[in-house]
Amino acid sequence: MHSELQTLGRAVKQAQYRQHRALESGLAAIGTTLAQWDALRAIGNVRGASARELAGATFQSEQAFGTLASRLVAQGLVERRPGRGRRIEHHLTPDGERVLKEGHRIADEVLAECFSVLSVADRTILLGLLQRLTLGGEGVTGT
Repeated sequence: MHSELQTLGRAVKQAQYRQHRALESGLAAIGTTLAQWDALRAIGNVRGASARELAGATFQSEQAFGTLASRLVAQGLVERRPGRGRRIEHHLTPDGERVLKEGHRIADEVLAECFSVLSVADRTILLGLLQRLTLGGEGVTGT
């Protein structure tokens, strides 16, 4: 018999898995993956960021992010430029900007479908609860 906390943890993982599968499918239609689009999103959010910063933002090791970034450079979606000292900065190319924009459109459609069974109020409550979990109690709450 599983505890309520294990059931809760599994339900969160199932929801995440469903969302990731739907995003992967939608993003494949524009020739990218969820990991690649997430990297483009992180680079777009923090222009000129280092690999270390971007690895943290995408929940990857620096080595894994470096491999991913190299693929994005080879695809013409990202440029690496020298920064101050030994720092290497990451920037989106025009093609990278286009894929990012198309990915946002797809993500909005997919996530609208994934969360369609919840009312706006329920989504607000869920967001607040998840922020409390991820931010150690510092997230937005409904109280």
